Amino acid sequence: MQETQSTFEQFKLNRQLLNAIEEAGYTEPTPIQEQAIPVALAGQDILGIAQTGTGKTAAYTLPLLMRIKYAQGEHPRALIMAPTRELAMQISEAIAQLSKYTDIRTVVLYGGVGPKTQIEALRKGVDIIVATPGRFMDLYFQEEIVVKHLNVMVLDEADKMMDMGFMPQIRKLLEVIPRKRQNMLFSATFSGKVENLSYEFLEFPIRIEVTPQATAAEMVSQSIYEVPNFRTKINLLSYLLEDKENLTRVLVFTRSREVAGLVHQNLLNRVVPEAELRVIHANKGQNTRINAMEAFREGNVRVMVATDVVARGIDITEVSHVVNFDVPLIYEDYVHRIGRTGRANNVGSAITFMTIADEYHIRKIEAMIRMGIPRAAFPDEVYVAETPFQERQDMLREIDNQRRKEDPTFRGAFHEKKHSYPPARKSTGNAGKARRATGGRSKRR
Repeated sequence: MQETQSTFEQFKLNRQLLNAIEEAGYTEPTPIQEQAIPVALAGQDILGIAQTGTGKTAAYTLPLLMRIKYAQGEHPRALIMAPTRELAMQISEAIAQLSKYTDIRTVVLYGGVGPKTQIEALRKGVDIIVATPGRFMDLYFQEEIVVKHLNVMVLDEADKMMDMGFMPQIRKLLEVIPRKRQNMLFSATFSGKVENLSYEFLEFPIRIEVTPQATAAEMVSQSIYEVPNFRTKINLLSYLLEDKENLTRVLVFTRSREVAGLVHQNLLNRVVPEAELRVIHANKGQNTRINAMEAFREGNVRVMVATDVVARGIDITEVSHVVNFDVPLIYEDYVHRIGRTGRANNVGSAITFMTIADEYHIRKIEAMIRMGIPRAAFPDEVYVAETPFQERQDMLREIDNQRRKEDPTFRGAFHEKKHSYPPARKSTGNAGKARRATGGRSKRR
């Protein structure tokens, strides 16, 4: 009995799907798949709370393919919504892999490119649409999409959709699609906004939660370095990246595209060859982002610098390290960022750089994930730069703003705490010290 429950045969999927599953290398269902697939096959609404990397795409895709079975008519019968074009493309690729022995037609819709090719694909006939909300509604209002045959709708990464401001498009969509349909909502966290959406979107759903809400990946070791300023962050990151033996595939996250560009340029000038380094953010063209992600996935690129546009849903199984160059201000994004490593039963490491202005946010993150994140000893080999006056003033002003959030009566005062990182060291011009300031061999960790 136990052996039967650990295979895909137990779901009574058709032979075409089982052959595709076997060819994809899936041997047994993950916990979210084991719980969600039978419920979805029964036609019930689902509220799934699961981190990225747990196999939730197949958890809703397999029942969807089983329900559709084969190509029929010209208009879509199922719609999957995703917050980013990268995730939409990945879902489409997963469907293509699992439906390879069927004639089911899938079209993926996203912005950042002209709609002509996507419109042509729709006009040839489609069974499943995978889309970002903005592009879907654009083509709907252009009367290129007929929605009256939709009987299944999936919202993936619903919490990210809320954070990205897609609620107006989602509400417009819910007004025009048939009311009688099966709904599935998946989210890594169950925030108040997601809860409110679930009331609007789902009807008597079965809630499936495979991990406690907002927990960090079990396979990921976490650590924090206390750093005084941007320049020292660059020095520390350069030093860590010298350890090519252990840091084999690294995602570096920043808050903004401007910082991402600066980090990319500094690394390019220091320790990472151009062929092994890429940067992606919202200002990069769609083809550039796709090519960079493919090169990173295939192992041709060792270091990827990115904003949170790639923090969710991107399935790259062998990311050895995630580095939070900046602490995320949306605290759930910390979970999504570090979830890029430690996937598919591989161990991973998440390293966070924390300034004095970040301590407030780290405390909030630690409360959310219900654990303290260990502080790492600052390496002696790394050069600690002086903090420029303006950068220091900005950080102290931010600390005052944080204190006002907690205490509205607080009037403001610049306070400096003691930290474990060493005081700034002025360069002597010595070549050896200069080398240590930017790199040097990393200690084995």
